[in-house]
Amino acid sequence: MRKAWVVAGLSIGVCMAFLALLFVGTFTIAGGAFGAGAGAQGKSVALAKGAVPARYQALVQKWGNLCPAINPALLAAQLYQESGWNPRAQSHAAAQGIAQFIPGTWAAHGMDGDGDGDRDVWDPADAIPSAASYDCKLAGYVKKAPGDPTANMLAAYNAGAYAVIKYGGVPPYKETQHYVKIIRTLEKSFAKPVGRVDPSRQAAGAINFAQQKLGTKYLWGGNGTAEQGGRFDCSGLTQAAYRTVDIELPRVANDQYNAGPHPSRDELLPGDLVFFSDDLTNSRAIRHVGLYVGGGYMINAPRPGAVIRFDKIDTPDYFGATRVTEEGAKALPRHPPTA
Repeated sequence: MRKAWVVAGLSIGVCMAFLALLFVGTFTIAGGAFGAGAGAQGKSVALAKGAVPARYQALVQKWGNLCPAINPALLAAQLYQESGWNPRAQSHAAAQGIAQFIPGTWAAHGMDGDGDGDRDVWDPADAIPSAASYDCKLAGYVKKAPGDPTANMLAAYNAGAYAVIKYGGVPPYKETQHYVKIIRTLEKSFAKPVGRVDPSRQAAGAINFAQQKLGTKYLWGGNGTAEQGGRFDCSGLTQAAYRTVDIELPRVANDQYNAGPHPSRDELLPGDLVFFSDDLTNSRAIRHVGLYVGGGYMINAPRPGAVIRFDKIDTPDYFGATRVTEEGAKALPRHPPTA
């Protein structure tokens, strides 16, 4: 639940007129005004603000540069996909820790990353370096295979190096091809964008839905169902808004943050999700989300006792933004391992 910053004297009618003008102008120029988005092969990759929890950021930044086939954003994407940054995660297949090593793989490839004399799969200071080292070993095994070295490394991680060598690149297994795609997509969300982020083509529909809900009473846990009187909480509203344009977001605000790349404050466009947190170093601590409409305002479901309304985004707890993409939303893990 977010603190309320009341917009005194703001008329809904004025805002709607302002929004209509801004919205048309923005999307008239959007098609050609922005260049390619995040990251570039062969260049140093910085992490997006707060995307990696602060306690792990230095480890990911350091070990993500261990070899040319990986980078910090790619390593972060793998860790997030595997465990959701939970160092006590354990899967039904007995995979353990933040990097989800199975015992046999850990025995062969686990390392003492922090130099304290033991190799502890539950200790991120050992597990994160081990994950990077294992990636680089796999990249070495398949270095002669044709195609993109990073894609081949990820395919070897999923299907084994032999399969990559046998097929001369990413093998024709749906599971492996899907794994490569989702990690490369999530990588864009963990990387600090280089240049402008491409505009969203589906934002207009999402905003149209949110506009229609202005004045609706807030409901904690609200998904807008008939049983709930059509009421929403913050992330329920943004999820429902993007569902109208066939993009399925996760239910929780801090998971919605990874549904695409992250434009800077001065690059925001209508339709971007904007996030708020008491810890500006950790996306997992995000506690509120709204739908940006332009001019420094968002539509949001702010708190119990309030209604869906326009609010300013420039508050002390403003965390950052996400430009939602269909492929970004599809890449997000739905069922992370449990603690």
